[in-house]
Amino acid sequence: MSAHAFGFLGAALSMSIAWPQVFLSCVRRRTGGLSPAACLLSVAMPAGWLTYGLLISDRIQVVANSLNLLAGVAVLIALLATQPRLRSIRALRGAAGMAGTVLFAICTAAGSAALPGVPAHRAGTLLGAVLAVSSFLSALPQPLALLRNRAQDVSGVSPLRFRLAAAASGSWLVYGLGTAQPAVWASALVGVSSALTVCLVLASRRAPVESAMIATPQWRGSVVTRSLAVAGI
Repeated sequence: MSAHAFGFLGAALSMSIAWPQVFLSCVRRRTGGLSPAACLLSVAMPAGWLTYGLLISDRIQVVANSLNLLAGVAVLIALLATQPRLRSIRALRGAAGMAGTVLFAICTAAGSAALPGVPAHRAGTLLGAVLAVSSFLSALPQPLALLRNRAQDVSGVSPLRFRLAAAASGSWLVYGLGTAQPAVWASALVGVSSALTVCLVLASRRAPVESAMIATPQWRGSVVTRSLAVAGI
């Protein structure tokens, strides 16, 4: 299986990553457990990789990240709509700082590509290096948010999204190694680690809930007591 085949697989998986979360957040209006920083970076990072793909003429990156950008914007709007407390500048200050750094790098790379002496491919390589470093930061907010508060509601976090993210990052890892794109495989390696961490946390949180649901229903005791009372016992 060639590296480009893994690239197409990664693109297909990447285009489907965010849609389980979009359905959960936008349709069912459940955003509990989502990190504001992660949601902001889910907009900034696809925008960066979209610009990277345009600069180096990588159609796979352009197609995949165009859809991811739309999905990221939809989830961010749903988060702000369902949690009014996050609409203040104070609540989003730290998250906006990280996303602003990525957006600044995008503008710098795009601006340098417009200069007569700078090839677009070189500007894209520079932007890719910045995005690879930024991926280390963008992968941290969601796992840390879940690990810091073990009692928080996680009903708004889609497990399917992060399973797809782990598979997509694995495909991009092989693609990046096969096509000698360090920015791609380094970012993908971080993505795999982050997605698997979230999957493990969600699995550990849902296990006690499922075991509680399997336990003997409380209504049985009340039915037995009522039956005995009717019988005069």
